Amino acid sequence: IRSMWSFWLKNLRQFSFSWYTPEACLQFKEHFHAQVRTACQQSAGTVGLKISKVVVVGDLYVGKTSLINRFCKDNFNRDYKATIGVDFEIERFEIVGIPYNLQIWDTAGQEKFKCIASAYYRGAEVIITVFDLADIQTLDHTKQWLEDALRENEPDSSFIFLVGTKKDLSDAVCERTEIDAIRFANEMQAEYWSVSAKTGENVNEFFSRVAALAFEQSMIKELEKTMGHMVQIGTGNLISMLNFASCVYFPHLCSQRLGRVF
Repeated sequence: IRSMWSFWLKNLRQFSFSWYTPEACLQFKEHFHAQVRTACQQSAGTVGLKISKVVVVGDLYVGKTSLINRFCKDNFNRDYKATIGVDFEIERFEIVGIPYNLQIWDTAGQEKFKCIASAYYRGAEVIITVFDLADIQTLDHTKQWLEDALRENEPDSSFIFLVGTKKDLSDAVCERTEIDAIRFANEMQAEYWSVSAKTGENVNEFFSRVAALAFEQSMIKELEKTMGHMVQIGTGNLISMLNFASCVYFPHLCSQRLGRVF
């Protein structure tokens, strides 16, 4: 049975949903969008800090805080403490010469804090909806979490990610859930990733992708204001993930005490 599921999932990824996989996401083109690259080169050393807001939503116990801590602090703590209301971390980057921060908001999964947390959804450039690969119910709840977050933001203003955590658990369990997760992601118009905060698998790659997309979107918005029209990538606009999935380039990525350099 396990081999059947593995074969089915492999074929789903290869043919229908290959752009949801980390492998597809990391096959970047040689450069950022040409106009963005030019703007960065002209502005390097002269522009102020750019900040993008990321909100992370999902049920209690799915591992939102662990995911953020693995990326920002490179640690994993087995002693779970539920987030009360909201918390946030700031991760510093330098992307093609431009100083850039990701402001990552960790929201509570408890129902009693939902009203408090929802106030912090506003202005999100990225919405990360998290579920537990070992608990199918948490995947079912992601649609409501996403609806709540989108309600506080302008239409088509946010990149959407669906993230399955605890990838280090049973392959058979995760693979079954991932088939549904890929379908959910397609319905949500989201990009799907599976990660493990415990082992660190795919965590840096995922957040690097988030940072690159959010950064390029912020640059595109500035260009649109200046030029007065929609900047296009390929045959589609900025929000098209299918076109956007392969247009990001990292000359190098290294972790430092003061931040990360692209």
